[in-house]
Amino acid sequence: MKSILKYLLTLAWLLSACASADGDAAVSYPDPSYPGASMDTMPANDSFAPMPEDAGFIRNEVYLDAVQLLTLESYQPQFMLSLKGNLPTPCHQLRIAVKPPEFENKVHVEVYAIADPDQTCAQALAPFEVNYPLGSFPAGAYSLWVNSVKIADFQS
Repeated sequence: MKSILKYLLTLAWLLSACASADGDAAVSYPDPSYPGASMDTMPANDSFAPMPEDAGFIRNEVYLDAVQLLTLESYQPQFMLSLKGNLPTPCHQLRIAVKPPEFENKVHVEVYAIADPDQTCAQALAPFEVNYPLGSFPAGAYSLWVNSVKIADFQS
C-alpha cells in the first residue's frame, strides 16, 4: 500500500512540474512580466528581437497558422505584422528578425523559436498570437516576405 501511495505522489509531483502556473500552456504576448505591458499594448520592437545570448540556444521553426500585414491609419503609414501560430514547446521563446528592405524593396522577416538545449520541457505545442510593429518605410512599392514566403505587396 505504501509503494502505491509513493508512486501516486511521485506521479502527481511530476505532472505538476509539467503544468504552467496558470494551468494554461498558451503563450500570451505581450509578456505580463515585461515592464508596463498589458494586453492592450504592443510589445516593443526589441522584445522579440534576436539577442547575443541566443547563440547558446537551439533554433527551431515555429508553426505559423495566420500571417497578415496590417496598415495603421496615420499620416505616415505605419505597418504591423500580425502572427498567429504555435511554438514547438512551452519552453521556446519567439524571435522575430526584420531585415531592412533590399534593392528590390523586399522586406524579409524571419520568425523562429529558440530554446535552452539543457532544459527539459513538455512536448506540447504552445500557441501564440502577436502583433509586431514594423514601423514606416520611405515612399514606394514593397513586398513582405515571412520565412521566405511572400505575404503581401504594399505601398508606403
